[in-house]
Amino acid sequence: MTFFSILCALLIEQLKPLRADNQVYGAIKALAIRIETWFNAGEQTNGRMGWFLMMGALMLPTWLVHWVFIHYNLIFLAFVWNVLIIYLTMGFRHYSHFFTSIQFALNTGDEARARALLAEWTRLDTVGMDATEITRIAVEKALITTHRNVFGVFFWFLMPLGPAGAVMYRISEYLSRAWNEPDHMRNEAFGEFAAKAFYWIDWLPVRLTAVAFAVVGNFEDAVYAWRNFANRWVDEARGIILSAGGGAMGVRLGTPNENAPQLLPADAAMVDLSDSETDILPGEEPTIRALQSTVGLVWRALILWMILLLLTSSVAWLR
Repeated sequence: MTFFSILCALLIEQLKPLRADNQVYGAIKALAIRIETWFNAGEQTNGRMGWFLMMGALMLPTWLVHWVFIHYNLIFLAFVWNVLIIYLTMGFRHYSHFFTSIQFALNTGDEARARALLAEWTRLDTVGMDATEITRIAVEKALITTHRNVFGVFFWFLMPLGPAGAVMYRISEYLSRAWNEPDHMRNEAFGEFAAKAFYWIDWLPVRLTAVAFAVVGNFEDAVYAWRNFANRWVDEARGIILSAGGGAMGVRLGTPNENAPQLLPADAAMVDLSDSETDILPGEEPTIRALQSTVGLVWRALILWMILLLLTSSVAWLR
C-alpha cells in the first residue's frame, strides 16, 4: 500500500499541483505564529514547549486517523488517507513553476525576466546577475527544495510512523525556518530548539539524498566533492546536498565569490579556498544546460527511490 500511495500522490500532483498559498498551509502558518506569540519569552525552553505543542497538534490526529482505519481493517480509507497526506506534504511541484519559467527565460535570452523570477522565488537581490549566476542560484535552490519537499518526506513516510512521520518532517522543516529566519526572530533563543530538532530529523535523509544523487549521476565526482567540500558550508545539510548534487552533474555549485549571494542571507555558504588544485571543486561553471541536468538528476533519483521501494514491497508481498 505504501508504494501505491506514493505513486498515486505523485500522479495526482502532476495533474493538479498544490498551490503554495493553499488554505492548509495558511492554517499551519497561522498556528505557528500563534504558538510563537503565546510561548516566545526569549528562552529556548519556551521554544521547545511550543515545538512539541505544534507537533502534537498536527501529528497526533494524523496518526490516530491512520490507526483507526488500519485497526478496523478499512484498507481503502487508509490508502486514501495516505495519498492525501503525501499530497499535502511531499510537494514535488510546489515551486517547479519558478524553475521552469527561469529556464524558459534564459533559453530565450530574457535575463531580466529570469532575474525577476529568481528574486521572487529566493527573496534575494538579483540586480546585476548574469546568466551563470542566475543558473547557479536556481540550481542550488532547486536541489535544496527538492530534498526538503520530496526526499525527506519520502523517507519519513516509509518509517513506522507512516503519514504522521511525513507530517513531522514537513512541520519541523517549516518551524526551523519560521522561527529563525524572519528578521525579528534571528539570533533569538526561541527558535534554537526548532533548528536543532530539524537537524537531527533531517540527518539521515540528507545523506540518503546525496547517495541517490551520486548513484544516478557521476558517482566518483559526487563522492569526491561530498567528502572534501561539504564541510566548507556553514550549513552542513546544504553542503552535503550541493556538493554531492553538483559533483553528480559535473557542475560547480557554491563556488566562493565575494559578490555571489547565497540561498539565504543567513548562510555564508563556504569558507575561502586556497589556490591549490585539491581545493578546487570538481566540475564546470553552471551554464543554462545545468538547469536541464538538474531536472534529469532529480527525476532519476526519484525513480531510484521508487524502484527500491517497489522491490522491498514486492518482497513483503511474497512472504
